[in-house]
Amino acid sequence: MNPPDHPPFDPEAVPTDAVVSRGGRDLRLTWANGEAAALSSETLRLRCRCAWCTRDRFEGRFPAAFPAVAVTTIEPLGGYAVNLGFSDGHARGIFPWVYLRALARETAAPMAATSERTPQAA
Repeated sequence: MNPPDHPPFDPEAVPTDAVVSRGGRDLRLTWANGEAAALSSETLRLRCRCAWCTRDRFEGRFPAAFPAVAVTTIEPLGGYAVNLGFSDGHARGIFPWVYLRALARETAAPMAATSERTPQAA
C-alpha cells in the first residue's frame, strides 16, 4: 500500500501558533498567511462535536451556554488536530485545525459585517 500523495488534511489549516490565553478564556490562533483569530472557550465548548455532546444535543440535554468555562488543556493530535480540555471536566473533543479555522472565520464574519455598516441617520 502506498501512502497518499497529499496529506488527509489541509496543511495550511495548521496554525503556526496556538495559545490558550486570558486564564483559559480563549484560544488564540495564528496562521502562516497572517490570519489570526481568538476563539472563546465558551464558543469552543458549545461547538464540541464529540459523541457525548452530539448525543446530548440530539436528546435535548445540551446546555445553551457555558458562561464560566475555560480551556484547561490543549494537546496536539497527529498534527491535524488538538484535544481540548475544559474546566467543567469535559475533555473528549477533538478539534481538527480545519474545523478551528472554519469556526474562526465563521465567528469573525459577523464582527466584520458589523464594522462595515454605514451609520444611518436617526
